[in-house]
Amino acid sequence: MAGGGLGRYLARRGVEAALTLFLASVLVFAMVAALPGDPAQVILGDRGTPDQLHALRAYLGLDQPLPVQYGRWIARTLRGDLGHSLINGAPVSETVGRALPLTLQLSLWAFAVVVLIAFPAGVFAATRARSRLAAALRWYHGWALAVPVFWLGVLLSWYFGVVLRWLPPSGFVSLGESPAGWARSLVLPGITLGLGVGSVMARFVEGSLADVLSNDFVRTARAKGLPNRAVVWRHALGNALIPIVTVLGIQAGFFIGGAVITEAVFAIPGLGSMLWRSILTRDYLVTQSVILIGIAAFVVINLCTDALYGLLDPRIRYQ
Repeated sequence: MAGGGLGRYLARRGVEAALTLFLASVLVFAMVAALPGDPAQVILGDRGTPDQLHALRAYLGLDQPLPVQYGRWIARTLRGDLGHSLINGAPVSETVGRALPLTLQLSLWAFAVVVLIAFPAGVFAATRARSRLAAALRWYHGWALAVPVFWLGVLLSWYFGVVLRWLPPSGFVSLGESPAGWARSLVLPGITLGLGVGSVMARFVEGSLADVLSNDFVRTARAKGLPNRAVVWRHALGNALIPIVTVLGIQAGFFIGGAVITEAVFAIPGLGSMLWRSILTRDYLVTQSVILIGIAAFVVINLCTDALYGLLDPRIRYQ
């Protein structure tokens, strides 16, 4: 890939990403502002007097017009200041800094589950489409997509954590405290979050690889006497990766949304749990910040996905 072409393309996509984030910030602020309830009332409780409520709303800036509130919030956010929690007064940036690594660790485990499911199952189904196991895998993918994340997490936690006692049913152990405990605490959440995405990706791997296997260069490679494993995994799968990577970048958004439910089920103090608590307590600064961080992560992942195209296929030229 021509370096200048890729640089111009990424610069244009960066501008588009910045515009997307701006529009997303407006939408997030409007949605959170439209939530029922009064943050000042939540903080003071039922014993708050009208004068106290008025004073607290003025102190928090809630008595200002919404455009003014948005301008102040986005200006602080651009400076790296996410404000303070309305409930406990803790800096939101510090709370996010503690929760974000846990969500990233969970996402990495879920991504590993996706890879372990998608590629072996997809390649097998594409190369042995008429086998009974391929038919069973297609049935399994439909089942995995039909089961809600919340219900799957509860079932896994109950069976493997309570009945069999193989793995902890909930909770999180840091890597520094115990590497073995850290791995055990993330197995069930990783499976819960990655199972559905892995099934989706397996179907895309199967379809994309099946299309590539019918191309002339695959027949030529086999005619030259190359082993079937090398033909499929080295040549065919490499040419089938672009649509797979595209869908994987899109499915990354499921990790962001699914983490809210998964972390709540398994009591992992990550961004998902943080978002859930902030919504329940009407802590709108935390809610806005976490949602905006999730959207920014999704935009960055898709930008990286676009850049990967050129590495996977040198024939691509970004104009």
